[in-house]
Amino acid sequence: MTEPTERCDPMTPAAPADPSRRGFLGAGGAAMAAALAVPAIITACRAPEKVSGPMAPARSRGRPIRVGVIGCGGRGAGAAMDALKASPDTRIVALGDAFRERVESTADGLAKQGEGRADVPSSARFWGFDAYRKVLATDCDLVILATAPGFRPTHYAAAIDAGKHVFFEKPVAVDPAGVRTVLEASARAAERKLCVVTGTQRRHERCYLEAMRLVREGAIGRPIAARCYWNQGGLWHKDPDPALSEIENQVRNWLYFTWLSGDHVVEQHVHNIDVVNWAFGDAHPVRCVATGGRQARTQPVFGAINDHFAIDFEYPGDRFAASMCRQQDGTDGRVEEIIHGTEGTLLTSSGRAEIRGRVSWRFMGPNPNPYVQEHVDLQDAVRGNAPYVNEGRRIAESTMTAIMGRMAAYTGKDLAWDAALADPMDIVPKDPKPGPGVKESVAIPGQSAPVPA
Repeated sequence: MTEPTERCDPMTPAAPADPSRRGFLGAGGAAMAAALAVPAIITACRAPEKVSGPMAPARSRGRPIRVGVIGCGGRGAGAAMDALKASPDTRIVALGDAFRERVESTADGLAKQGEGRADVPSSARFWGFDAYRKVLATDCDLVILATAPGFRPTHYAAAIDAGKHVFFEKPVAVDPAGVRTVLEASARAAERKLCVVTGTQRRHERCYLEAMRLVREGAIGRPIAARCYWNQGGLWHKDPDPALSEIENQVRNWLYFTWLSGDHVVEQHVHNIDVVNWAFGDAHPVRCVATGGRQARTQPVFGAINDHFAIDFEYPGDRFAASMCRQQDGTDGRVEEIIHGTEGTLLTSSGRAEIRGRVSWRFMGPNPNPYVQEHVDLQDAVRGNAPYVNEGRRIAESTMTAIMGRMAAYTGKDLAWDAALADPMDIVPKDPKPGPGVKESVAIPGQSAPVPA
């Protein structure tokens, strides 16, 4: 029900370039700018994309697709624009968010920039914690799920049960119970041939796709080790609004509550972790050891999450990956993945891919906007113009990889994959409504439960 980081808030300090859907703000529209500047309850974020002017023309791709948006913060509004850019046959027909002002500001912004394809009537604008149910009850074909991560498993399962195709923001859960829900719903989606594409845009970015093709063909030999990073400064935060309940204020400041974001190792660093899993043949680790803490960002407004993590993942076949992420002002930024093979090394970051070693290669071709391309790929599959696609299982496994790393850091315990996935941890309220919030406290390794309360 709200959002953050790789699609990032305009207040995010500069970090290595990693373009995102938010760039459509450059096209103008004060209402839409306001919608994106504040995190929403049903919302999420990436780094700014450099796009200006009206939507790029897109050729007709077939039958119309009616899209409902669940989560009207920056991430949901940005994804809605990307869906429109993907095809002139796409329409935005319903909006939902926990907060009315988010729905109305997003509706106004889309109407101004949607070129007649996003004029959502008042009868199809819904707000409240149950807004997702009302969007799913409309005649939309496809839904964009862009809420805070804690809500995504419930919304995803409901969307599949309602017979909707899904664009599913990452990460897709914040705890093992949520991951299991996503795995089960993804299996049901496969049975019903409902298409699912997730917001891991690197999987749809041409430079990454070409690099991974070369890795599969042996350009770096056998991948045996990896390093991945998301190091940057701090992000936006929202001071409590006395007019709102505690849980509503938590949702508006959702980055800093584990039950909503999963902590930044899950919410943001999952992008890089997903690339490592991909390079290792879509494998997931078998165990991990981790450390982390909270040194620079300690004020109450930042909840109880950490501001840095370091994780050592062990993969099948005697392979390993070193993972590092931090959000600390005044520190050097680094967002990239490095895959070491027996005959070379692959280096990747958004817009860049390079191989060094026996094969020397650098991606030099056109690199279409991956945030639009993932919607092109989803819509083509929905229309039957491309093979069936369901990315649910792999993003669930990448999300669980990050969750396992967080659990190991919070507790100071080495964790095995099977035990972590089976853990009963279930930290998201089942039927949230305005009122008290979820209590969390700072993790103390050796003393804390996986999510201390």
